[in-house]
Amino acid sequence: MSAMAPTALIAEDEPLLARGLARTLAKLWPGLQVRAIVHDGVAAIDAAHQHLPDILFMDIQMPERNGLDAVEDIVDGWPADRAAPLIVFVTAFDRFAIDAFERAAVDYVLKPVETERLGLTCERLQSRLMEREGGGQVNDTSALAPLHALRLAITTHEPPLAMIQAGIGSTLHMIATADIHYFEADNKYVRVVTHDRSMLIRTPLRELMPRLDTRQFTQIHRGIVVCTALIDKVVREDAGRIYLHLKGRSERLTVSRSYAHLFKPM
Repeated sequence: MSAMAPTALIAEDEPLLARGLARTLAKLWPGLQVRAIVHDGVAAIDAAHQHLPDILFMDIQMPERNGLDAVEDIVDGWPADRAAPLIVFVTAFDRFAIDAFERAAVDYVLKPVETERLGLTCERLQSRLMEREGGGQVNDTSALAPLHALRLAITTHEPPLAMIQAGIGSTLHMIATADIHYFEADNKYVRVVTHDRSMLIRTPLRELMPRLDTRQFTQIHRGIVVCTALIDKVVREDAGRIYLHLKGRSERLTVSRSYAHLFKPM
């Protein structure tokens, strides 16, 4: 582990729970420095980019931005030459979501937080930090995604959408999901792009994602979801930016850092 003390940020919308978590961490891991305690998702993003902590303890349901969206913003804005933060979700969601939590983060802790369970989390984090010092991947973000898998696990399941309804004036256009090349967030709307047309819908992408067939679509950015079968090539530029090209299309679509691990050579 680095000679410098590891640092952490706590994002929890209940101040009493946040302070309680900080006190318990101080007992279990005296060397851990909690740089900031914040109570909403936007403040978490700002504080994370300001302090660049080694570890984020993130609540899921918070005002302004939920913990999942906040984590994506944090990672996307993280310096490319600095190890991505280790994520621990602190959540009230029951165990039906545990498999997804384990895919989306280094660890999870269920509320109310039990000291013994948090102790195991600290041990896991210490081990990961030691692995990094031993030559682990600085830019490895594979533990941070797919966050949409977690969204699916904590969302009421409904059959995947077969049709998208786009209203223009007094006319309702029906778009088969099988014909969609990609979705792209566009301010308060989502742009639905097919081979020969582009239409706007009012449903936010975060609400649309749980209704899409994950075998048919792949999220590559917080604001972009593409048809998996149409992915042609992924280009990584010298600056570290990653772009994706779809078959038969000229535009390039940005792959955010949170989803870069999906496109590694086999």
